[in-house]
Amino acid sequence: MPSQLTVDKDLPAEEHAFRQYYGQELPVLEHACAFYIALLQSVLSQVEGIDISKVEGRVKDREECLRKFSRKYRATLEESGIDYEIQHYITDLIGLRVVCLYEDELEKVAQIVSHYFDVIDVTDKVSAVESTEASFGYKGLHLDLRLNAEQAALPENAGYAHIPFELQVRTIIQDSWSVLDHKIKYKKSIPAELKRRINVLSALFELADREFRQIRDATDAELLRAVDETADLNESDPGEEPRQTIAMGSELNAFTFLKIAQHFFKDFDFDPHKVDMFVDDVRAWAPGVTRARFNALLRENIAVVKRYKQFFDEQNPGSSFNPYTVIRHCLYLGDKTVFRRALRNSSREAFEAWLLMNVPVQNL
Repeated sequence: MPSQLTVDKDLPAEEHAFRQYYGQELPVLEHACAFYIALLQSVLSQVEGIDISKVEGRVKDREECLRKFSRKYRATLEESGIDYEIQHYITDLIGLRVVCLYEDELEKVAQIVSHYFDVIDVTDKVSAVESTEASFGYKGLHLDLRLNAEQAALPENAGYAHIPFELQVRTIIQDSWSVLDHKIKYKKSIPAELKRRINVLSALFELADREFRQIRDATDAELLRAVDETADLNESDPGEEPRQTIAMGSELNAFTFLKIAQHFFKDFDFDPHKVDMFVDDVRAWAPGVTRARFNALLRENIAVVKRYKQFFDEQNPGSSFNPYTVIRHCLYLGDKTVFRRALRNSSREAFEAWLLMNVPVQNL
């Protein structure tokens, strides 16, 4: 009686066996893929200093697996006469991808995952793809992983301990290049002129990756260099003119705003985009406002505004009176003409009514 594996005469026994294996294991593989995505999201979300754009994954398509095996392994194995099972040669049956913002975060992600997974193999696609003139682009860092002993011993993880997966770690720009690179047809046969143009594009993508990282680093350095007006005031001796007067001509910007705001609101996380927009608003209300003037308006008025905030919170449970709102009220209280637009009409009227009842006129 013929073997069940050879019923289809046009289908090699090994390929037929893989199709059966794939069909039987697919539900398990899909559950494992979802588990690994959730685990990586949880692990990476707890790490400061790494900006993750997305974590995604998929179970590799069956026919794609067979094509990859035929392209890379079949001829060598058949020539050697060694018996084989296709699934043992498909290391990325489950594939996950972590996309971060900056190129120096690739190794950081790799170091983090190594605390939870055993690293079976590492492929640095950056150097591998760029090592020949015939290759275009770069694809980040590829890691073959499985749960380490500590993670595999956890009851909730035991069902996935035997299932490896491939992790690709890329920047957003590397990921974008990879998508576009796959759309280029006949890459091995195109004329030299087109190859040169593709290499130019590849270099531009790589340059953009590097520039974004350097801009990030330069921005962080600028923040560290920003003058701390609050430190100048706090360190002055009694009766001594504050040293901030030396820099009275310096206009307020996002960097000096953060230095001042973080002094008054130490536990608040100021979003860079919101800071940019808020500083732009402040400078529109008071063109040429200096950082020293801004600091003085907060320092002189924040005590009163905090009292009003307490009253507001009691009267409006669930409403938000965040640090930006506190700053708006401080600016308005410091100069009601210049900073009239800092508060909406309803907010301004409510604040004025409270001031009338709670703050002596001579203190306003």
